[in-house]
Amino acid sequence: MKLSLKQTGLVVAAIALAIGAWLALLQAPAAPQVRFTTIKGETFTIAELRGKVVMVNFWATDCVICVGEMPKIADTWNKYHTQGFETVAVAMSYDPPNYVLDYAERNRLPFKVALDPMGDAARSFGDIRFTPTTFIIDRRGNIVQKYLGEPDFARFHALLEAKLKEPA
Repeated sequence: MKLSLKQTGLVVAAIALAIGAWLALLQAPAAPQVRFTTIKGETFTIAELRGKVVMVNFWATDCVICVGEMPKIADTWNKYHTQGFETVAVAMSYDPPNYVLDYAERNRLPFKVALDPMGDAARSFGDIRFTPTTFIIDRRGNIVQKYLGEPDFARFHALLEAKLKEPA
């Protein structure tokens, strides 16, 4: 069967549309544009961190897993921050700010620790209710990984290393 030039053009256009739709489904979702306020009073948005690989970790001082992973998160930040890695630890809305401040100071957390008193950040990231919940955002501002619970830090570091090599 021989196709006319018009029919061939329609087939090619249909294939191109199908490929485009498939690629759009594979693209990572953009991180929500949330404004964070840290325990030091600093405010910033995810958009202001564009160009960096960002970890957003929702946690609470009464969460045993969260507290257990914090030294590993600090080690990760210390290892990768000079390469363009940033960490934002977002305390859940029910966590008393003085507990968060005390924990961060006592444990000398080296990264940004934000409060979410109204739960806006948690809602923006998909109504987070389980801690820890962690997101990795690439240099272009897209969510590339979500972890419920403590991640396997060897795999987590491998992902960070790959994302830190990518252009912004």
